[in-house]
Amino acid sequence: MNKQLEDIKAIREMMERSSKFLSLSGLSGITAGVAAIIGAFVADFYILTPGNTLASTNENTVHTLLLLLADACIVLLISISAGMYFSWKKARKSNNKPSAALIRKTLYNLGVPLVTGGIFSLVFLLQNDITMALAMTLVFYGLALFCVSKYTYDEIHYLSLGEIVLGIAAVIWPTYAFWFWIFGFGFFHISYGALMYIKYDLNKG
Repeated sequence: MNKQLEDIKAIREMMERSSKFLSLSGLSGITAGVAAIIGAFVADFYILTPGNTLASTNENTVHTLLLLLADACIVLLISISAGMYFSWKKARKSNNKPSAALIRKTLYNLGVPLVTGGIFSLVFLLQNDITMALAMTLVFYGLALFCVSKYTYDEIHYLSLGEIVLGIAAVIWPTYAFWFWIFGFGFFHISYGALMYIKYDLNKG
């Protein structure tokens, strides 16, 4: 009986490895969160002109927009690079490389909401509505995670719901949109990354 249970467990683990992207590392979440917090404060203190609010800015020159976009691109580049590096390192260590088909499905389900949200956020930013730009990034990022959660760890599902709630909250309480964004991309990522590292990485290290 025990032998049969062990065989069933082994088969289930084998099926899960083949159908889910399990190479995500908690360290990538921590890195993304730290980068987001630093990028947000750089934007708030060094790019936006004094006296501007997140709900409505009085002046928004092309120069300021380019700086904001550059800041966002740097944060995104750091996050993606960290994610790829730590995931590659974990996959190599555990010898659990995802299939090409699984990678394609994961990127497709993640990419469509992210690109759509990026376009919406850029439109609002160009219209000088920073609050809606922040809210859109949270909501569409949450939707992207929700779409991709079936291909990876179950904890991603709960992170996605948290991001969506914070995005909606940013619209309802625009005065605090900046802080909702920091909590969503910063502290939520750090907390999630630490949890994932302790649960999945540390015990296998």
